[in-house]
Amino acid sequence: MRAVQLTGPSHDASTTRVGPVEEPRPGPGEVSIEVAYAGINFMDVMARRGDAGYASRWPYTPGLEVAGRVRALGAGVDTFSVGDRVAAFTRSGGMAEIALASAEVVTPVPGAVSLQVAAAAPLALSTALLLLRDAARIRPGESVLMHSASGGVGHAVARLAAAEGAGPLLGTVGRPEKVADGLDAGWDVVTARGDDVVAAARAAAPGGVDVILDPTGTANLELDLELAAPGARIVLFGNAAGGTPAPLPPLARLIGGNVALIGFSISRLQESTPHKLAAALADGLATVGNGGLELPVTVVDSLDQVGRVHDLLATGRGSGKYVVAVGA
Repeated sequence: MRAVQLTGPSHDASTTRVGPVEEPRPGPGEVSIEVAYAGINFMDVMARRGDAGYASRWPYTPGLEVAGRVRALGAGVDTFSVGDRVAAFTRSGGMAEIALASAEVVTPVPGAVSLQVAAAAPLALSTALLLLRDAARIRPGESVLMHSASGGVGHAVARLAAAEGAGPLLGTVGRPEKVADGLDAGWDVVTARGDDVVAAARAAAPGGVDVILDPTGTANLELDLELAAPGARIVLFGNAAGGTPAPLPPLARLIGGNVALIGFSISRLQESTPHKLAAALADGLATVGNGGLELPVTVVDSLDQVGRVHDLLATGRGSGKYVVAVGA
């Protein structure tokens, strides 16, 4: 079978190869999936550049979410049948013609949902659901601010927050030319970081922002605290810039502002509470299937194009959610 392989750490696609690898076989509790589409994520870029905790060995096959049909079942798996349409979280290896996933994090895809959209749901949509409902515990009418608002998760958060009755929806992006992408995603106000984000946020939410979602590590934490309303929840769910995060603010500052600082990691949830991920994925797919939410995707034609998309994401020039057609 063909797969994308990263042969070593790199900040560009110079170590990305596409070629034959051995077909994986499902072990106990696992499902093998004939991949129709695989999601492309910034975490692939973090693995490619050698960030700790992503690529366990080299060569490394990236890919953390797939959709396709069940090919084979490992011992003890009786919840699926060969040929079932499914979406799944993968620990790695999703950018291949056949991928393995734990049966605990595999979910049937409703008939009304295309496999290309289903491939975007495990990370983009499930992350949005868990950020807003579980981590931030959003309530109707509350304001939301998200950094990197024009990305795949940003698109999903904007649409889901609107469906949950939130507002106003404020986003920041890393480059001025991405402001239009953020507005197209569904954010009410979008500001390029480096412009006057504080003025834009205070004009839209004079009393401060209730929910702040930040995938940039601690690079924007001082800004988050400045914008936070009393009772705000700041959710840190990534470290896109890499490197060692700065120290967190002193406890007195959080207590004085009645501000909650919350950490979130979807990869850690996959290890600790996979049932929570599966439930979020099933919920998200059902919402899309029922017409309650639209999740636009950009389809890349083949595995040979994955390195190019990784470069777009690495340089901040990507927009929205990308999936790659593998065996569609």
